[in-house]
Amino acid sequence: MPVTTVNGLNLYFERAGSGPPLLFISGTGGDLRNKPNVFDGPLAKAFDLLAYDQRGLGQSEKPDLPYAMADYANDAAALMASQGWDEALVIGASFGGMVAQELAIRHPARVTRLVLACTSPGGAGGASFPFHEIEHLKGEARARHMIPISDTRRDDAWAAAHPDQHAMFVAMGAADPYADEPGHAMGAHRQLVARAAHDTWDRLPEIRCPTLIAAGRYDGIALPATQQKMAERIPGATLQWFEGGHLFMIQDRAATPAMTAFLTEG
Repeated sequence: MPVTTVNGLNLYFERAGSGPPLLFISGTGGDLRNKPNVFDGPLAKAFDLLAYDQRGLGQSEKPDLPYAMADYANDAAALMASQGWDEALVIGASFGGMVAQELAIRHPARVTRLVLACTSPGGAGGASFPFHEIEHLKGEARARHMIPISDTRRDDAWAAAHPDQHAMFVAMGAADPYADEPGHAMGAHRQLVARAAHDTWDRLPEIRCPTLIAAGRYDGIALPATQQKMAERIPGATLQWFEGGHLFMIQDRAATPAMTAFLTEG
């Protein structure tokens, strides 16, 4: 099992493909055991792709102590160093985009080009959906709550008109095959607490690398208005919209090619 020790804890990672080095930072609850994952898509064919389970998640170590967004960013930087990477392209999706913001601010020399996908800066720029407020919802109850928020087109009328598709999304959203593992609930909780405190708004102008803000038009988690604010706040950033909600990278087949084109410019 590929594990490296960074900042005093063991991180599980995977690496595949060839090409320019690309670090992919996953979202809330990210676990590389859940398939399909980023290695099953086109990024692994275009890049030397590195992804990992963040502290408290998946097969990485789950220390029972407070986590801060700076910790996640420092873990990402240390993981890169463990692979002999002084710098890399970076994609951060959702919570991973929050980590990527911190990474680009705290370790600017390590990030050559940056994609911030379906994410938010917090603070005056706007926060993503407060998952910490619905932590009590489990299984199907949580899935049903999140379906119309993840994609604002999927409201009650849509659910009534597409019962089979809605049932499929409920089943997918309710699945948590590793819920009973030791430390699983604690690590997930620690991540949500750190996420709730995320705020890079005042520091976004410190991001100096070329940056693409990739956003779903119907995202109720990382709101469209927030994407516009973030793009205006980061010097030279480009904002690109895709047809989908929070999972637009799966919903819109143009998304990954657009990100790839941006990352390989110049």
